[in-house]
Amino acid sequence: MLVVSPENISAAMALSPPLLSIAELDAAVREGLPKSALREIVDHVVRTSEERRALMSRIVPEATFKRRKERLTPDESEKTERLARIFATANFVWDDEDDARAFLNAAHPLLGGSKPLDVAMTELGARRVEELLWRLFYGMSA
Repeated sequence: MLVVSPENISAAMALSPPLLSIAELDAAVREGLPKSALREIVDHVVRTSEERRALMSRIVPEATFKRRKERLTPDESEKTERLARIFATANFVWDDEDDARAFLNAAHPLLGGSKPLDVAMTELGARRVEELLWRLFYGMSA
């Protein structure tokens, strides 16, 4: 179940006009998101230029990104959307972009000591992070 709206997810990637439905978000991912979407969400998630470069390279190798004309592949777009969804959820839960960024970049004991950002690199890992965020939001024990 998706609780954070597609509009919030697309806003995290600075997509214009904002996508208002899951169907629109899915179509955009299948078509390939603009390269700017990846740059935008990475800027929200990390603090330093070194972290920015490393995270972008985990989604699209640097040389490949430079060769891309305007759009990411559907696979790269899925990874970008996943990152935006996790960030949008963390931002919703913490109600502060800096706190959301801090949460994503700090090791968490309920994720085996891994950073939520690292765990969220796979779809199943992203689900684990989302579940943890909602448990925190609702004050549930983990």
